[in-house]
Amino acid sequence: STPNHESTTPFTPANPSAPHLRDLLAAERHSAQAAMLCSPCSNLNYGLGGLCNAVRAEKLYVSRTNIRVRSLLSSFPATHAAQQCDDRLLLQAVRGEKVPRPPTWMMRQAGRYMAAYRKLAEKYPSFRKRSETTDLIVEISLQPWKAFRPDGVIIFSDILTPLPAIGIDFEIDENKGPLIDSPLRLEEDLRSLHKINLEKVQFVGEALHLLRKEVGTGGTILGFVGAPWTLAAYIVEGGTTRTYKIIKTMCYQSPGLLHALLTHLALEIADYVIFQVKSGAQCVQIFDSWGGQLTPDQWTSWSKPYIQKETGVDVIGLDWTVDMADGRKRLNESIAVQGNVDPALLFAPLSAISEEIQSVVKKAGSRRHILNLGHGVLIGTPEESVAHFFETARTLSYDSIFAEQVTALSAAPK
Repeated sequence: STPNHESTTPFTPANPSAPHLRDLLAAERHSAQAAMLCSPCSNLNYGLGGLCNAVRAEKLYVSRTNIRVRSLLSSFPATHAAQQCDDRLLLQAVRGEKVPRPPTWMMRQAGRYMAAYRKLAEKYPSFRKRSETTDLIVEISLQPWKAFRPDGVIIFSDILTPLPAIGIDFEIDENKGPLIDSPLRLEEDLRSLHKINLEKVQFVGEALHLLRKEVGTGGTILGFVGAPWTLAAYIVEGGTTRTYKIIKTMCYQSPGLLHALLTHLALEIADYVIFQVKSGAQCVQIFDSWGGQLTPDQWTSWSKPYIQKETGVDVIGLDWTVDMADGRKRLNESIAVQGNVDPALLFAPLSAISEEIQSVVKKAGSRRHILNLGHGVLIGTPEESVAHFFETARTLSYDSIFAEQVTALSAAPK
């Protein structure tokens, strides 16, 4: 997909009265359907309640309360009739409908742990080639679906993929990760930003359309985006970092500059979310990968409000450092949870994997839970273990699990 020339519309700080994504999505209510997820979190310290937004029935949720939120997920409503006829397990769980078992998929379920992916990567060594070529995106995204039949199929992409479409180019070094040659650190650097040119990400839309067609009713198609703070961290630092010194310094020395950057990212990524939904995504996950580098007060100032501008969420992802039962207690009952098996457990004996899955599911309860890892699949994970994870998940039965719990409680000594 060859992009047309990029837009030259100059960037200006957003009007405070500009519509939020929830307002834009209201206009899409009858033509698009999807859900919004928040990536795994720990440190449930971060004022969960104040992030109610509107999208689905005027209620989207985003949180970072004592959980370390690394991702979020939201669903964009279709008409009532469309919801009634959609029997995809994952979407039913997000909506809080009764389901026989928890739906399941894995973050990074397509990737280097799979022999099929490694073989393809040898033929196409450039990550950007693999993640920006429609046919390759579709092939890689479908590799785990064909092998393991998860309930969710996430597009193979990267959170930085839309950056060139708003005026920020980057490269991927196989050893160093993302590299941005011209980091944004001065007021004049804002001039390079412009409205998102969706022609430059047509390969994403084409891939989502093809995935939706290929998977059909056999699974839910997921897109994803980066949260504004996480994207800004890459843009300001110029790549990955362990200290976040430059962007954290900017919070205090140039707050106006950082607020302008975050506002622009929120508005343009919101358009990118809508683009993904229109192209076929039924759920969109938001990754706030570097939100955990902020204190609770910093997160409230520098991440939370821009996720609210971007959208809001229906599902909160928990990582494995949070007890699922405790996370459930802290979250509003109308919010679904995702997670939270430790990805390192996939190196353990298969029996240990089965036991942990059972434990997580029991703690999560029988409504609004998506079974997943607490983070992405690790490199070197045995494919046999991933297959066992999904096979175990498919054999689960809420009726059986919670009947056993009732029996155990009734048999306990008075």
